[in-house]
Amino acid sequence: MAELATIARPYAEALFKAIGGSDAQALKSQMAALAQVAGNADLRQVADNPKVGAMQVFDLIAGVALQQGLALDSKIGNLLRTVVENGRLAALPEIAAQFQALVNASSGVSDATVHSAYPIDDAQLGAVMATLEKRFGRKLKGAVQVDPELIGGIRVVVGDEVLDTSVKARLEQMKAALTA
Repeated sequence: MAELATIARPYAEALFKAIGGSDAQALKSQMAALAQVAGNADLRQVADNPKVGAMQVFDLIAGVALQQGLALDSKIGNLLRTVVENGRLAALPEIAAQFQALVNASSGVSDATVHSAYPIDDAQLGAVMATLEKRFGRKLKGAVQVDPELIGGIRVVVGDEVLDTSVKARLEQMKAALTA
C-alpha cells in the first residue's frame, strides 16, 4: 500500500534521526512489538471511535504494551503519541517496517525471509544464509517460514529481491513454456 508507505516514511526517518543509531538495534524490537499491538483489530476499532480521545488511545496502547512486558522508551512513546494525535495509527506497522529497514541499512544487514516446504534447522539455515550472503553481496539475517505449497526447494525474499528455486516455481515455468 503506497499511501501508508508515504505516510510512514517521515515518522520512521524522524525516529531514526532522534535515536541517532546508538540504541537503534534495541529499539527496533520495541517498535516491532508496538506495531503488533497497534495492529490488533479490536484496538484499532476503539481507536477509530470518534468518542475516544487521543490520550485515551495512547494510554490504552501503552497499557497493553506494558501488560505484555514492553516498557516503552521515551522516544518511542513520543512517536506513538504523535502518531495517535495525528490519526495515523493505521500506519504504525509500516512505520515499524521502515524503521527496521533504516536500522538494517545503517548496520549493513538485510532481513531475508526463507520460505521452505519443510522446516529448516539452525545448522541448515546457517549454510543457506552463507550461500545467500555471497549471492546477494551483503550480510543477511534470516527467518524461516514453512510454506508446504512450494512442494520442495526454497523461495528467498530480501527486500524487494526474490530468489525462487522452489519446485512450484519450476512447474509454473514449465507450464508457461508448454502453453506458449
